[in-house]
Amino acid sequence: MNHIKKRHNPSASSSKPAKHAKASHQVRIIGGEWKRTPLTVIDGEGLRPTPDRVRETLFNWLNHVWDGQWQQLSCLDVFAGSGALGFEAASRGAKKVTMFEAFPAAFAQLQQVKEKLKADQIYLQRGDALVLLKSLFAKTDKFEVIFLDPPFNLGFLEKVLPLCVDLLAPNGVLYVESEQAFASLATTQTMRWQVLREDKAGSVYFHLLQRNTDSGEAA
Repeated sequence: MNHIKKRHNPSASSSKPAKHAKASHQVRIIGGEWKRTPLTVIDGEGLRPTPDRVRETLFNWLNHVWDGQWQQLSCLDVFAGSGALGFEAASRGAKKVTMFEAFPAAFAQLQQVKEKLKADQIYLQRGDALVLLKSLFAKTDKFEVIFLDPPFNLGFLEKVLPLCVDLLAPNGVLYVESEQAFASLATTQTMRWQVLREDKAGSVYFHLLQRNTDSGEAA
């Protein structure tokens, strides 16, 4: 979500109506086949923008890790939002990109963009991220890249991180955005990961992780 990405919190409930400080706006895919393609970012309660430079930095990291060989990669975008991470990966040639989104308006927008781009390598699933992640265990699919950009301050990382361990392919990497540095997260799950790269943009911390094979657990 390094573009400007919006996050919806499907688990939070509120009696207050959604606030719209401004009309829906757009961000653009920054590289690959669909470079400069606009993506609508829907404004609403629970949707959060992320600085553009975070996405640029992330994909520089990923290009380095995979030596630009995107055609070998299967990717999973767990909280897709505007789809900027998933569409960015597909634009650069990822062979398969699976995207989860619970918010109906955001999901409808993802469908429209997929159809417009004729992006057959993108697979969209609407629903609760935790439920959809658990459903993947019944399949044999593994992912070289997992994008994890959940709503902040709701404890999603503690719930989702354990599920991601077994969904990563050997040498796969996990991208995490959070409201605090990964090392300070109050969860034993941090011991199962090593931080390859990390940075901060404003109040957003972002990290590239890999399973920690030195933790005494099977990779």
